[in-house]
Amino acid sequence: VQLQASGGGLVQAGGSLRLSCTPSERIFSSNDMAWYRQAPGKQRELVASISSGGWTHYTDSVQDRFSISRDNAKNTVYLQMNSLKPEDTAVYSCNADLKVCRFCSYSTYWGQGTLVTVSS
Repeated sequence: VQLQASGGGLVQAGGSLRLSCTPSERIFSSNDMAWYRQAPGKQRELVASISSGGWTHYTDSVQDRFSISRDNAKNTVYLQMNSLKPEDTAVYSCNADLKVCRFCSYSTYWGQGTLVTVSS
């Protein structure tokens, strides 16, 4: 099983993008899901997370601009990014705790990164 991220691209400052991250095959269930980002020359940081029950957390710099959501039926997580700024430019990666079968334990999976570039 792999996590497949999509939705990155080039956008002007003030624009919007929506990222999606979904498992490559059908799985049993998912628990906590999150988006991280890593800008050039910087450490990876947690952008937003969402629990299976819908509790969300955001890093301060994206509060009120980004919105994380999930579709539990599809075990998919989304990141709606509005009012994008040049400093949001980074490779965005998804992370999720997945249970791939009924009697399996939860394991942490990472998706491949998707590049978001915000021009000024």
